[in-house]
Amino acid sequence: MENSVPRSHFDRAYDEGAAPWVIDEPQPAIVRLAESGQITGRVLDAGCGTGEHTIYLAARGHDVLGIDFSPKAVALATAKAAALGVPARFEVADALQLSGPPRFDTVVDCGLFHGFGAQDRITYAERLSAVCHPGGRVHILALSDIAPGFGPRISDAVVHEAFTEATGWRLLEVRTSSVRAIVPPDAGPELGLTPNQPADMLAWLATAQRLG
Repeated sequence: MENSVPRSHFDRAYDEGAAPWVIDEPQPAIVRLAESGQITGRVLDAGCGTGEHTIYLAARGHDVLGIDFSPKAVALATAKAAALGVPARFEVADALQLSGPPRFDTVVDCGLFHGFGAQDRITYAERLSAVCHPGGRVHILALSDIAPGFGPRISDAVVHEAFTEATGWRLLEVRTSSVRAIVPPDAGPELGLTPNQPADMLAWLATAQRLG
């Protein structure tokens, strides 16, 4: 994928209530990271969408901030947290324009990285390094292109290209995982999936450590 997914795509999906990535619960892969102690310190949920991971981590006692460039997404996330009585924090912010000083120990990214084009992936990795303490970690959960699916899918090679010493990172691991999503009506028949129902799609789970 050479170009980033247009931002209008996300706003339209939120307005129409048709965002396949909104499953009203945290991704199982993120839950496993939290339960295994791999999410520590102050946390940034980059591209938080409607806030499922920020809310989940805040409810577990983490100091977490969810950011998204879409005011619609942040409004939905804030309302959801209030309805659940969870003191989660959200801000409208562009992940490609983050700047220091370093203030986060862990970043979780579910579905943001894989929507970027080649140059934006590099910029994103650089911006994350600017706001992470040395030794901090980023966990990227992104759809994989090694199996049929829907949505923007990437190879593991683009993860290796983005998270390098040049962008401030040491890539520790890239392994297969899954992302749960709601099957779009037009994708179900082609893939043998049930439209408008959740399905687990093959994904990469990558972990990188901030140098310094």
